[in-house]
Amino acid sequence: MSAVKVASGIAYDYVSGIRNQRVFPDAEALAGLQNFDKPLPTTGTNCQQVLEQLHSYGSPATVATTGGRYFGLVVGGSTPAAMGANIITSAWDQIALMEASSPIVSQLEKIAGRWALELLHLPSEAFVGFVTGTTMAHVSALAAARHYLYQKQGYDLAEQGLHNAPELKVVLPEEAHISVLKALRLLGFGRSQFIFVPCDTQGRIIESAVPEFSDNMILVLQAGNLNSGSSDDFSALIPKAKKAGSWVHVDGAFGLWARASKKKSALVEGVENADSWAVDAHKWLNTPYDCGMCIVRHKQALKEVMTTSAAYVETQDMWQAKDMLPEFSRRARAVEVWAAIAELGSQGIEELVDRCCLYAEMLAEGLESLGFNILNDVVINQVVAYLPDINLQRAMLQKVQQSGECWFGKTTWQGREAIRLSVSSWATTEDDIQRSLKAIARAIDEVKQQAN
Repeated sequence: MSAVKVASGIAYDYVSGIRNQRVFPDAEALAGLQNFDKPLPTTGTNCQQVLEQLHSYGSPATVATTGGRYFGLVVGGSTPAAMGANIITSAWDQIALMEASSPIVSQLEKIAGRWALELLHLPSEAFVGFVTGTTMAHVSALAAARHYLYQKQGYDLAEQGLHNAPELKVVLPEEAHISVLKALRLLGFGRSQFIFVPCDTQGRIIESAVPEFSDNMILVLQAGNLNSGSSDDFSALIPKAKKAGSWVHVDGAFGLWARASKKKSALVEGVENADSWAVDAHKWLNTPYDCGMCIVRHKQALKEVMTTSAAYVETQDMWQAKDMLPEFSRRARAVEVWAAIAELGSQGIEELVDRCCLYAEMLAEGLESLGFNILNDVVINQVVAYLPDINLQRAMLQKVQQSGECWFGKTTWQGREAIRLSVSSWATTEDDIQRSLKAIARAIDEVKQQAN
């Protein structure tokens, strides 16, 4: 098919030039998007022309997250094998429903899941499901948690619903990520059920402020605060919660990957004793978007919540994806996870994590030399910094973003407006770090000169 050749050529052209592309599109590229805004076509267009239009006007207006100087969201690039697997998976167009709908996807999901558990040093008996991202991983795991706790109390949620259900409480850090709160809302939890616990200056939950645990509680902890990158004290908190009969869920979107590094694993020691975990592959594993993993120790509880039954999808395998996850029609995300792990190996993934952490330290040191104050202990890949002159900081940020040299955004943390840089891409090099620091220094100088 000529369309496949054309698309492959476009993909190669785009990726091969990514290091020379602006990290954020300029005004001309953004204006070019108007070329897509036309009336609904009456007749079709040759597929090659359609693809060339995407490349001509779409490629220049992308954000170069597959390059090495995007430090905005915690976003990895796409490793070569993972990107290639994404292209092959699109050609396969498989339905990741069950073994009968795609034997290859079913097999790779099992292998990729097993490999992920080994990399993250989590219980081998846990179920790993591939979902769109951490938000749906939270939804899945927390649904299992609710079912599990109600079941222990003798309440049949599937039969009786939520109307007269016993009360459950959710204990979580004040700095819990918004994806956790969204997941809880989707499951019908209300604000009156939340017990927010204060955090220390690094965003870690304060153990002494945690309420007494009980068997009607879900404790949500963080592996990797979204600003600081710091993790809660799992070794101290999880045993107490489990002894009381609480369910412990860990938001480990990116921080859980510290488990893959011998240098950083101590930061998340004890996390393996939780009941469920949410983690993204499209962050530190550097698979294409979108790919999250829902990991649940008590897989029977997850199955009882998610199971589906229809004559045309019956199967003998009790752990089919259709019975374990929210989506019925799923993309074959595990293929890319398998490819990324196969390409890098455990040593390569460890090196990737360590390298990103080293570059974060280099960024912090460079920013300090430019007059920034660093707000967080740079323990993994996150840097939060501020300039004493807030107006200079704002003007600098705007200039850097407009320059296209690199991209990072602002945040508000510990009551202070700051900038946040996240180093998560396999493609980032020391040269990228130095180029970014030079862009920041140049922007500061330009702002000061204009002020004078």
